[in-house]
Amino acid sequence: MTFVVTENCIKCKFTDCVDVCPVDCFHEGPNFLVIDPDECIDCSLCEPECPADAIFSEDEVPTEQQSFIELNRELSKLWPVITEVQKPEKDADEWKGKPDKLQHLKR
Repeated sequence: MTFVVTENCIKCKFTDCVDVCPVDCFHEGPNFLVIDPDECIDCSLCEPECPADAIFSEDEVPTEQQSFIELNRELSKLWPVITEVQKPEKDADEWKGKPDKLQHLKR
């Protein structure tokens, strides 16, 4: 089992989750984070740290966001590991909780 970063992270990219990850399984893209499912040890420390409520256990990913399971797998192979907390996107609070953000994902 793994944890999955979902749509609400897009254009927010809070990195509180990165700080608590014991295995450095987060990868950073231009405006989104993903979890490498092969590295995640299912410790669940990241989920409560996400201010955007964008992280779910794989078996609890909402139905309409199931595509993010594969998206995390795919992008974690392309993007670099992130190990330190960084500032969120400058307008993260404005984007937090907005629906239909997939179109804004930068690869």
